Amino acid sequence: MADNTVRILGIDPGLRVTGFGVIEKSGQRLAYVASGCVKAPQSGTLPDRLAVILESLGEVIETHHPGEVALEKVFVNVNPESTLALGQARGAAISAAVLAKLPVSEYTALQVKQAVVGTGHARKEQVQEMVRRLLRLAGSPSPDAADALACAICHAHGGQGWGGRHATRSAVPNAPTVRGYRVRRGRLV
Repeated sequence: MADNTVRILGIDPGLRVTGFGVIEKSGQRLAYVASGCVKAPQSGTLPDRLAVILESLGEVIETHHPGEVALEKVFVNVNPESTLALGQARGAAISAAVLAKLPVSEYTALQVKQAVVGTGHARKEQVQEMVRRLLRLAGSPSPDAADALACAICHAHGGQGWGGRHATRSAVPNAPTVRGYRVRRGRLV
């Protein structure tokens, strides 16, 4: 890879299906590398399912050698059990990146959609179509892979879009930082 080229792994965490997408950014040019889904067995125990996510994303990292990881933040939804399970899948994804000593950036769904589609309230089909266009793909990726690629694209654009400068970066166990700011008691300082 050239000196100004960075390979980004985008992750859309899910307990049943975790989407991943790898792109390269060289200057302002984006290029598709790979994408797909990690499918955890529905019949397995929670630890077994989390192990599949961790190990599979570890293999993706080992195969494609990303330099940075971007993933979607999880917000509380109506069902607290689903939110907790999704948070555990997200933890497995972050763990795969941290074990590979990769920096992790997080983006809200609104930030990702704004950066890729131009509106934070885009439908999944719109995200799929814009990912296809931006990466010049022959066909649309699956919804989970498209969301992961969109997250990588958002990161490649510096988290631009609604609230883009507030993308959380974490890779160091110190106090959390937010691009140029520190977070103290939930506030930017």
